[in-house]
Amino acid sequence: MTGKLKSGSSIEIFETLDSTSLEAKRRALSGARGPVWIIALKQTAGYGRRGSAWTQAEGDLAATLLFEPDAPAERIAELSFVSALGVYDAVRRCAPDAPVAVKWPNDILLGGAKIAGLLLELIAAGRAPVVALGVGINIVSAPQGLAYPSARLIDHSRIRVPDPRGLVSIVDECLFAWLDIWRRGGFAAIRNEWLGKAASLGETITVSLPGETIEGVFADLDLSGALILDCAGVRRKIAAGAILPPLRETSRRE
Repeated sequence: MTGKLKSGSSIEIFETLDSTSLEAKRRALSGARGPVWIIALKQTAGYGRRGSAWTQAEGDLAATLLFEPDAPAERIAELSFVSALGVYDAVRRCAPDAPVAVKWPNDILLGGAKIAGLLLELIAAGRAPVVALGVGINIVSAPQGLAYPSARLIDHSRIRVPDPRGLVSIVDECLFAWLDIWRRGGFAAIRNEWLGKAASLGETITVSLPGETIEGVFADLDLSGALILDCAGVRRKIAAGAILPPLRETSRRE
């Protein structure tokens, strides 16, 4: 099934794929530039950050946007925060009365539990950077036994929850609005907005790093997107890691 969204993005829906991100990579390496959303109703080899398995139930959203960001490769990492704001807005639109927050580096929380995850991959193909942005949102299921508690959209929405195709349409609209802000205003504006929606900013958190786990106060986000952790008065810059539960919601309602 194919279609077109208001932003100009194409949309293609498949009954089954190994992975929407792998399909996006294959297309990019064959010369495709997008923008195109690739949606799978079922994935046989879905994956998330650092190759972790991504669990998807029937009715949940598994999609990847293949597109050219119109930015140099050194700025691509900023898109993790741009896309988080887009998905944040999409979730809030579906669950306007529920507490929503962004969780560093690339998750969305709903009621303190993970509702969505993002996977940003730079594909070195052709004349300019092409990006595969994977988006997974729990619409009807809340997977159990994972490292972080999960939520599902149908438990928090007082409106009719859209199906995967309808939800992609909302995500697309919100995402491209933030992409426009990023292109015009740079990362500083994105950083400020992201911090205003961040879970546990100013609170003590635990972060899992390769070979160690550390605790400190979530103090800031620097201009590279690194987490700044205040560890007993010593500020530590963390470029890659995972915030462990429990994590409280501190997001502003809009």
